[in-house]
Amino acid sequence: MRNQQENSTLTVLLAFGSNFGIAIAKIIAAVITGSASMAAEAAHSVADTFNEVLLLTGLRRSSRPADRRHPLGYGKERYIWTLLVAVAIFGMGALFAFVRGIETLLGHEREADPTVGYIVLAIAFVLEAVSWRQAARQVRTDARDHGLNLLRYVRATDEPTSVSVLLEDTAALLGLLLAFGGLSLHQLTGSAFWDGLASLLIGVILTAVALLLGRINLGLLVGNQADPRLVDGVRNLLASAPEIEWVVDIVTLTFGADLVLVCARLDFRDTLTAGDVERACVRMAHQLRAAHEEIDEVFIEPVPRDDPGLRERVIARYGRPMPQTGSDGREHGEAGGPG
Repeated sequence: MRNQQENSTLTVLLAFGSNFGIAIAKIIAAVITGSASMAAEAAHSVADTFNEVLLLTGLRRSSRPADRRHPLGYGKERYIWTLLVAVAIFGMGALFAFVRGIETLLGHEREADPTVGYIVLAIAFVLEAVSWRQAARQVRTDARDHGLNLLRYVRATDEPTSVSVLLEDTAALLGLLLAFGGLSLHQLTGSAFWDGLASLLIGVILTAVALLLGRINLGLLVGNQADPRLVDGVRNLLASAPEIEWVVDIVTLTFGADLVLVCARLDFRDTLTAGDVERACVRMAHQLRAAHEEIDEVFIEPVPRDDPGLRERVIARYGRPMPQTGSDGREHGEAGGPG
């Protein structure tokens, strides 16, 4: 987890350095050329530079250890800062791009020689590609470590920092291509329509990225279940314990990057003493943490499996009682259990 934190920090720092230099160059080029799409790209880079500061702040603050007021730590604070990034992309980048595009389409702006714009776009593309490559490498590595393909990892990740940088850089590369097309078509046709259209399309791309990032972080803030494979592993490990008669319920919650809370309600064998149950709970908690390094907190509650109120809660959450794994390794329903 520490290595992932260091890689995320490196990715964000590289993106910050690239975006800061690119933003200054684009601002100068936008002033010289008067291009709407170049101005939209300048606003985009300014927003991205500001966003890297937010991401770095989130990385630093979310890594603080747990304390009495925050017994589960500060992991979810990272999602707050990344959600602010989504807001900033839309508020500072997309809205400005829409405004400049509409102004250009409604007016008849004339541009100076776009040569400076072409040079800046080319340099910016190279720098953005370097940042994108680092972000893509990290996201691919993280996806491989989790056994997921890239798209599934982006949708399921609990570490949105590197994903945010990857999406920002992808939007930046697409925006640079659109700005180049807008400049070129304006120069070839003499019509500012193409430049204004490019600015609007840049706004559309930024809006899409902002919505995607917002959706990812909203789910993490509300509280997502852990990876289903981890949940299955927890259920199988608990069901295989000799003290357990039935795994009644399992609740998992992601509360930070690679931090999972597990709550398990278990029907222990009636022949056990209170001391046997206590020792079994401690042993199973250690086993779960050893088997899954993401698991940080484990709570185990002894319950009867035939309690009707608890049964209703489980069915309301999952649509069926908790499946069990038999000695044949296959899942079974409630055969032999409460009807």
